[in-house]
This record gives sequence, structure tokens and C-alpha cells, in this order.
Amino acid sequence: MEEHAQDFLLRDGFLLLGTALIFVLVFRRLGLGATLGFLLSGAVLGPYVLDLIGDPESKLGIAELGITLLLFIVGLELAPARLWRMRHEIFGLGLLQVTLCGLAVTGVIYLFTGFSLQASLALGLPLGLSSTAQVLPMLQSAGRLHTPFGERSFAILLFQDLSIIPLITIIAAMNRNPALPAGPPGWVLGLETVAAIAGLILAGRFAIRPLFRLIGNLGEREMFVFAALFTVIASAALMQALGLSTALGAFIAGVMLADSPYRHELEADVEPFRSILLGLFFMSVGMMLDLSAIAERPLFVIAMALTLIAVKSSIIFGLGLAFRMEWRSALALGLLLSQGGEFAFVLFAQASNAMLVDGGATSLFSAIVTLSMVTTPFLMMATRRIRERPASTERREEPQDDGANALVVGYGRFGQTVAQMLIAADIEVTLIDTDIEMIDVASGFGAKVYFGDGTRIDLLRQAGAAEAELIVFCIDGDQLSEAFVHAVHRAFPRAEIHARVYDRRALLRLKDAPVRSMAREVMESAVVLARRALEGLGVSLEDIKRAEDTYRVRDRERLSAQSESGDLRTGRDHILTQPTREPRGN
Repeated sequence: MEEHAQDFLLRDGFLLLGTALIFVLVFRRLGLGATLGFLLSGAVLGPYVLDLIGDPESKLGIAELGITLLLFIVGLELAPARLWRMRHEIFGLGLLQVTLCGLAVTGVIYLFTGFSLQASLALGLPLGLSSTAQVLPMLQSAGRLHTPFGERSFAILLFQDLSIIPLITIIAAMNRNPALPAGPPGWVLGLETVAAIAGLILAGRFAIRPLFRLIGNLGEREMFVFAALFTVIASAALMQALGLSTALGAFIAGVMLADSPYRHELEADVEPFRSILLGLFFMSVGMMLDLSAIAERPLFVIAMALTLIAVKSSIIFGLGLAFRMEWRSALALGLLLSQGGEFAFVLFAQASNAMLVDGGATSLFSAIVTLSMVTTPFLMMATRRIRERPASTERREEPQDDGANALVVGYGRFGQTVAQMLIAADIEVTLIDTDIEMIDVASGFGAKVYFGDGTRIDLLRQAGAAEAELIVFCIDGDQLSEAFVHAVHRAFPRAEIHARVYDRRALLRLKDAPVRSMAREVMESAVVLARRALEGLGVSLEDIKRAEDTYRVRDRERLSAQSESGDLRTGRDHILTQPTREPRGN
């Protein structure tokens, strides 16, 4: 039995990954985005087409962790101070969007479908929510998450997650199922939510941060991955136990760690799991797409999906204008958030258990949500020319985030001097080091140093290397290889690379690497000390300069000869030797 189950697991994994790989590559090539590829690959594998994968609902339960991880990563990018700055968009724009869109869709369902008012509310209010799992990756891939447009989009999505609590309360209040136990009152849910958030804040401050500090001192990267996943799952489990949004719990945990020195390491460790599980989530949604329900009432499903998109995009467009957005940005906001969201599936299931709607209506409206998700990439492509400003008047939105212009890897004796000079020249600097004690000392002097291994490409990317104009490696020892430097240059071609090297051997090894400049770690300080020693002997400044110039010319010539031959023994004739002196007489 166990062997049989393992065979099915391997077969399902092979089919899911292989089909997703093909579809996503094709749809990426066509410029339609990965989400649509995942949805359609799931539909092809699902029970209504090839029926090669069984029980999509169980896979959806696991895959929902992808949304949880996504919100955790987003939380890591939003420090509490920045979140407070966004409070007007969250509780102003977000509240109006959820209320107006939910009531408008409810009105459409009530007027044109024959459902009762209670059933219309149970279906319409969830349809007012959008897909966080679809929209946030689209903003991230376009590099717009930290622009004013991206912040408004995120503010709406965040309030939608918060609105799960009152929506659950509304559906529970309309319950017609006598066998279903009555849920707690709304005010109890509200108090539980506040208590859970306060608990997460305290845990982040007094338990999670010390845990990461301990792991950082041990230098065990695998334990960082374990601790990161534990933090996400524990915060999500707490919210789930209270009947609240698991994604909201993970988001709060992320925000509590956003201003910690472990932020970039956590992002780099969690990101691969997020990508895989989020892809599996969309595949599961595609597998659950009830094609028979669409086949029975195709005009209704298509008409309702188009109506949902039209109603939501119109309302959000109007709200964008009311909040002083330029009309092109307001239109983009409306289209981007026009689809139904993943939380609609959860709320539909609750409405079905409460006997507000039957299983047929649940399948039908779930198909409407999925179809609306499919349309989003096409809408964004079709309206690109309308939404984009003309070239003559185009004005790029600058990120609101305090992104770095320079990335300094290594904050020891050498890196501190480099960083201080860059800061003195008004360059924004992100600092990375693996020494926890050094990070603590630096924070005591007001410097913000992030924990992480700067020889990992994924961590450099999370730290902002893609936007950096300068990457300076100031790490101790002989850790840089030519292959690594080439990899950094390929990954971040915009950034100039400068490096501290251990000695002339390291310098010669990196001679063909794309490094703008290299500095031997002790050469310049040795030259300075030699100059001061000569001054102490009373040698004139002119002779001191001549001695320094002679040494530097000889050293460059020797390096050039060694570089050409590849042999450190080359160029011995360029080494300065003691002058021959006559022996002293009596």
C-alpha cells in the first residue's frame, strides 16, 4: 500500500511539474505571464479534461501555503513605519473598494439571477475581493510593487485580507443549517484578531528574533530555512485556529521582522518554497475548474465573469480618480484588481455549508472566479498602449522604498571604511555581513547591517542588487572566484563590481573577471606607513614621492609580466633590492 501511494506521489509530481514547465514556458514566451500557464496546465490535468491527477482539493489545501509565504515575504518588505504611512490607503481606499464592489456585485446577482438577497450577499460580497496570489507576483515581476501605484494596489489587497473577518461573520449570521454550530459573535472574532496580532508582535520581538540570532551565531544555514518556515507556519496556524486568514497571520509575522537584520536571509530562504507552492495553488484552481458547469450554462458564466470585471474595474477606476490618481494609473488599477480572488472559494464553501447556496451555484460561481482570473493577463496586454503615457510625457514612478544605490558585502575593518566614504558622498548603502556580533555593534552606532552570506546570488538579489549601481565586496580572506564574479555580473549587469582581494595571487586569478577595480587589502596601508616612516627619517617629500612612484611602477610592471605568463615567479627583476654598499672601514 505504501509503495503504491509512493508511486502515485511520484507520478503526480512528474505530471504536475512537467506540464507546468511546458505551459509556463510557452505562456511566458507569449508574454501572458506564468499565472495563466499554471491555471491552464491544471485544467488540462484535472478531472474535466485528461483526468490524470486525482483529488485537486487536497492539493489546494497544501498549495494555499504559497499564498501564506507570499504574504510573509511582502510583510518583510514593509517595515511598521512604512505600513503606518500607508494607513489612509489601507483603511480609506481599501474599505471603499471592498464595500462598494461587494455591494455592487451583490446587486447585480440579486437583480438578474433570481437568487435570494441572502444568497446574493453570500456570493456577491466574496466576489468583491481580488486575487492577492495573482496580483502581487505581477507587480513584483514588473518592478512596480514599491511604486505609488503598487502601494495603492497592495493597500487594497491587504484590506481585503482584513475583511475576511467581517465577511465570515456576515455569512455565519445568515446561517440556515441547524446542524451547523453557531460561530462566535463578530465582536468576539474582532477581539481574538487583536489578541492574535498582539501575540504575534510579542513573539516576534521576544522569541523569534533571539532564535534567529542564535542560529546566526551557529552559522547553520539549513536551520535558518527551518526557522523561517516554522515562523510562517506557526503564525498561519494561530490565525487558522481562530478561524481567521492564515495569510494575514504570516503577513503580520513578516512585518514584525521587516526591520530586523535577518530580513534578506529570510526572503532568500523562503522564496523558492513560495514560488513552487504558489504555482501548485494556481494549478489546483485550474484542476477545480468545473468545465461541465460552464458547458451547461456557458452564456451565464461568461456574461457574469465579464460583468464582474466591468463592475469592479469601473468602481476601482472611479475610486482611483477620487484618490487623485492620474487616469491612466487609475485605469490600470481597476483592470489589475478586476478579477475574483482565491478567498472567494473559501467563502463560497462556507456559504454552501450554511445552506445559503447549493453545490451547483458554488461550482458555477467558482468557475466565474477562475475565468475572471484568466482574463487579467489579456486585459493588461490589450490595454497597455492606453495605460502607458506617451513617450514625450512619460514620467517614471520612482520607488517609495529606500532602495540602495550601493551594496557593500562585508562590514569588517575594510568594509566600514568603504561604507563610510560612500555615505559621506550621499550614496545610499545596504550593508551585509555574517558576523552577528558585528551586526549588533554596528546597530549600536546607528548603522543598519543585514545578516546574510554575500556570496549567494539569491541573497544579493533580495538585498537589492538588481537596482544597485555599485556592488563592493569587502569580505575577509580569499573567497572570491572568477566564476562567482562572472555570475554576479550576469545576474546584475547594471552594477559596477569592485572587490577587496587578499593578495596578488587573488588579483591575478580575477584578472579576466568583470571587476571595475580591485584593491589588495594591505597594500595601500603599507604604502602610507612607509611614507610616514620615511618622513620620520627626515627624507624630503620630493624623495618620498619618487620612492613611492618607483615602487608602484615596478609593482605594476611585475603584475603585468605575471599576468601574461601566469607564473608568480615571473618578474623577479622588477623587485627592488638593497643597493650594494662598500664595507665600512675601521
